[in-house]
Amino acid sequence: MARVPVKIVSWDEIVDWSRGLAFKIKESGFKPDLVVAVSRGGFVPARLICDFLDVTDLLSVQSQHWVEAAKAAEKAILRHPYKIDASGMKVLIVDDIVDTGDTLKLARDFVEKEWSPDEVRTAALQWISPVAKFKPDYYYIEVKEWTWFQYPWTRLEDTMQFIKRIFTEDERVKSRTVSEAELKNLFAEWYGVKPEDLGFYWDLALKALVEKGVLELVDEGYRLKTK
Repeated sequence: MARVPVKIVSWDEIVDWSRGLAFKIKESGFKPDLVVAVSRGGFVPARLICDFLDVTDLLSVQSQHWVEAAKAAEKAILRHPYKIDASGMKVLIVDDIVDTGDTLKLARDFVEKEWSPDEVRTAALQWISPVAKFKPDYYYIEVKEWTWFQYPWTRLEDTMQFIKRIFTEDERVKSRTVSEAELKNLFAEWYGVKPEDLGFYWDLALKALVEKGVLELVDEGYRLKTK
């Protein structure tokens, strides 16, 4: 059983899920004048939904809750808030996934209060029902067991954070050099994902961690770099 269960999501799945979500929205009779992506995860789904619903206007707000992959901050925050006049408009706010629900709710509350639209509805590709405190108006997939969905737009960032987490939290490898083969086995154990399934992102992540001074390459292995 993986410590942090991870599901690698493909680009094709994103397109299919976005199309399915757009169909649900259209079927409900709701026609947004403006789509708002919750940055950063909602960018791609929001753009696809604009395409499927024939919506021209797309903006974003940055509501942040996850400080790194599979690790949440204490509360969501809104970064770089700004105001527009959305009076007379129907607004659809789109995120990739609703886990705690804090980011999507914060974005919705901000838009309702500061932009003064006629109506605001929320949508996400996925809703993790057992843990979410907020249910979007529309979702395509209900997830009944918590999983970290590894989307294509955060593959390198997540892989780097996952590798770093092994070195900082796994007592078996702290303060020693780990061969790449052993690291791959640990990665599969921790996340239930084979590094080979990540393609070129695995090598990019290791290289970036060395360049950033997080890891150091020692005797054809890797070790957490100490200051």
